Amino acid sequence: MNKLYLGGIIFTALMLILTYLSVGGSKGGLNDDIVNILAITGAIALVVITVFVVIKYVRQMQVDSATGELADENWDGIGEYKNSVPTGWAVMFLLTMVWGMWYFTIGYPVNAYSQIGEYNEDVAVHNAKFEAKYKDITGDKLVEMGESVFLAECKVCHGLSADGIDGKAANLNIRMDEASIKAVIENGSNNKLLGFEMPMPDRNGLMNANSGYAPITDAEIDTVSAYVANGFTGKGADIYAGTCAMCHGEDGRGIEGMSPNIRDYDIALVSNVLTYGKKGIIGTMPKFDRLNDKQKEAVGAYIANISK
Repeated sequence: MNKLYLGGIIFTALMLILTYLSVGGSKGGLNDDIVNILAITGAIALVVITVFVVIKYVRQMQVDSATGELADENWDGIGEYKNSVPTGWAVMFLLTMVWGMWYFTIGYPVNAYSQIGEYNEDVAVHNAKFEAKYKDITGDKLVEMGESVFLAECKVCHGLSADGIDGKAANLNIRMDEASIKAVIENGSNNKLLGFEMPMPDRNGLMNANSGYAPITDAEIDTVSAYVANGFTGKGADIYAGTCAMCHGEDGRGIEGMSPNIRDYDIALVSNVLTYGKKGIIGTMPKFDRLNDKQKEAVGAYIANISK
């Protein structure tokens, strides 16, 4: 027997044995687990096809010579033959298409066991138990839960003390800083802080009633930004009253269904940020789908408590 064929057979057998041992010997093995069955089937097909193709073309290089009609084009004297697609490649391509259609319609993952699906089902069951167990928790207990969730999920960006780690994330000890307020006034905002689309216009859509409904100026933006950031104290009360109060309320705590609270953090606002994410002057905060509603409520209670 040709050494090439013999080496191919030995290599194939060795790879198949190793594949079976690695998959079949794992936890669960091949016990009707479609994931493992598909894995070992794919591995077998891959090994056999690879060895077959390698042997075929190595053998061709050993004994065959180029034949066929040369194309008219050439590159530095190197031509190309007008050979048709090899039958083996065409068959493998068509079989791959057939297998792909089967995989996405009848096979995994549409109509079979899924480890990821089982995990998601377990998480859903756990969350339902969690919601039922803690649905009535309020007050200090809710704040304590929020602190635990914050330390597990939020401290990486916002820091242990929620100060934003030198500006890398928002400082949650205060509602908004002057730079953030100025950026929102100048550029507008649409972060679903109310839980639905309610965009705030940019500076071109803001008028100061105290100035005869004239467009808000740079100086007025600077003044009112400092006023809001400083806890609604100092200069700028008249600008706020003439430009912002009609939406955000005289005290800055927002109007239900119209605008968010810009004086304090509240549970609904924080929950919406965790649900939808938020884009601000520093960057984009992702949404936290892995937190359930009670956990989001708890984080909101904790942040509202530390920012008082």
